[in-house]
Amino acid sequence: MTRAPAVELEGVVRTFGHRAALDGVSLRVGRGEVFGVLGPDGAGKSTLMRIVVTVLSPTSGRASTLGMDTVRQSTAIKRRIGYMSQRFGLYPDLTVAENVRFYADLYGLGADARARRSQELLKRVGMLEFSGRPAGKLSGGMKQKLALVCALIHTPELLVLDEPTNGVDPVSRREFWKLLREMAGGELTVIVSTAYLEEAEWCDRMALLHRGRVLAAGNREQVAGLMSEEVLSISSADPGRVRKLLRESAPDLRTWSWGDRVHVASASPAEDAERVRRILLEEGLECGVSRVEPELEDVFVAAVGNSDG
Repeated sequence: MTRAPAVELEGVVRTFGHRAALDGVSLRVGRGEVFGVLGPDGAGKSTLMRIVVTVLSPTSGRASTLGMDTVRQSTAIKRRIGYMSQRFGLYPDLTVAENVRFYADLYGLGADARARRSQELLKRVGMLEFSGRPAGKLSGGMKQKLALVCALIHTPELLVLDEPTNGVDPVSRREFWKLLREMAGGELTVIVSTAYLEEAEWCDRMALLHRGRVLAAGNREQVAGLMSEEVLSISSADPGRVRKLLRESAPDLRTWSWGDRVHVASASPAEDAERVRRILLEEGLECGVSRVEPELEDVFVAAVGNSDG
């Protein structure tokens, strides 16, 4: 018998007053996947995650987690999931081991299971030797790992992480994602929300969220393939001025910053590359223009531009 997907949303709307935080979201997350929900602040990511873990109810539409209705079967769902919110509740005056024990007790683990699972997880994240250290004296990356251990202590089927790497240094972020990839699969499904588009490389599939709507969903190749235009990359000593000139002289071209370069979406790359060179040279700006393969951030910027009309 085929099991229900880990998460399924159909036409989910969630409003707060007159504002729609989610506007007709439909998603399906398979068992054992690492699924990313990507988007900027205000996209609706946290609202979506809270509906999945039954903290919020949809205003309309249907949501199910582990085959159960998130409204009618909330209590049963909560026993089988782990949730790490943006402000995960670690107790700074308790030691690492005491924090883990507290959450193990919340989930009703017996003493033997608690001891075995605690040692297994703390060893796996490299924190066994810090068991006696107060949580308040841990680094940001170590607090993040401890929060992960607490969310996994009861062996959930679904782990939901709401922007777990926000504000964490790049090295710690990468270590955290490596841990997630090692732990996911089989009986554990992971859903992660993030504003860092580069973190999509760690996901099996993803959804790009903007203003409460799904712009695109699929694996990295499928999402990148949704961009029908070519991308031109412009190198210049003054990228800010490049964007300003192109907005004034070629308003039909969509441009965005890409590090120290400017990217342009183009349906006619040969003609547009020549036009860009001419515009910039007329203003005394030397530049290099080349075609590049679109990255996920290019796709997102282009999709946002299309959705904003």
